[in-house]
Amino acid sequence: MPDLSSGRVDLAVVGAGIVGLAHAVEAVERGLSVAVVEQDAQASGASIRNFGHVFVSAQAGEALDFALEARERWRRLAALAGFRVVEAGTVLVARWPEELEVIEEFVASIGTGAGARVLSPREALELAPVGVDGLLGALWTPLDLRVDPRRAVPALTAWLAEQPGVSFHKSTTVYGVEEGRLSTSRGDLDTARIVVAVGHDLDRLFPGLAADASIRRCTLQMLRVALPRPRRIDPALATGLSLLRYSGFLGYSSVDRLRARFEREQPELIEHEINLLLTQRPDGDLVLGDTHRYGPTPDPFRSERLDELLLEEASRLLGVDRLFVRERWLGVYAHSPNRDFLVSTPCSGVRAVTVTSGIGITTALGLAARVLDDLFDHAHAIV
Repeated sequence: MPDLSSGRVDLAVVGAGIVGLAHAVEAVERGLSVAVVEQDAQASGASIRNFGHVFVSAQAGEALDFALEARERWRRLAALAGFRVVEAGTVLVARWPEELEVIEEFVASIGTGAGARVLSPREALELAPVGVDGLLGALWTPLDLRVDPRRAVPALTAWLAEQPGVSFHKSTTVYGVEEGRLSTSRGDLDTARIVVAVGHDLDRLFPGLAADASIRRCTLQMLRVALPRPRRIDPALATGLSLLRYSGFLGYSSVDRLRARFEREQPELIEHEINLLLTQRPDGDLVLGDTHRYGPTPDPFRSERLDELLLEEASRLLGVDRLFVRERWLGVYAHSPNRDFLVSTPCSGVRAVTVTSGIGITTALGLAARVLDDLFDHAHAIV
């Protein structure tokens, strides 16, 4: 492991999750020397516990801008670092008229440029093996990508470590951040600029900043299940619950009517903020989730009822009686109400960067360019 005191670098990145790696990639492409400091032996948080779903079309505003840029970078980095990107889009099914109404309003609003369209039930079944009971149609968003985070994040880390001027310092805890210097458990590091990308652990280094932004930890119950029938499911699968969650779908008049129906007929799904998504791993198994609980410290105990709800909804979506669970885990990410990103300046030459809405895989590779533009040219926060 390179000595932290071996020389000054242009950029130090604290955190080797996807947000930190995105900034390291951007720095390498600008010809900068980079030191990445990570408290664990490898990334083990939000970046590898997710679906690997780059849900481009569900974003709005600057999140959409970042997602579109990230999409192209995912494709390019996959070829460079040797991991797989599946360009298979998303099928979001509609079983209620209210869901179909939101979908139709969304497609009419964004136009045909992104390729999104409303599918008939027959067209939806041709793309994905969803259950036919009550199927009214689906939303097809072909721009969305899928990666396997358990492979993509380590592969991207390994590729970065091979680049000239890049060093990784793992199992290293950062104790302090100040202009031009990191204080760590392995000594001090001198650096021109610093990006702190520690996600939900922002309060460990900057508790006041985290408190001012109302950042808390969001924990998610997720599962890996066996494929119930031998068929590839290339698109990610979603339901009308996603129409209530992502910024790209909100703001339409029909969303309130859809939420009201869920509250009447399936209130538990709303109470626990369930957002049903399924993506297929390279081995064929499905990643299934998720639920949302918020607090300053993650609750370590899983609720069996929440897993039951996820499995019931997923079985209904796939049109099967039951699903066989192979793995269960808790995801975790930083959450702040009413914002997708926090980019702040705790001191000169330092940016604290956190994706605060669970869309790091979708947006981080686009966000990083904006942050480094600002960090190397200006002294103020950009978001």
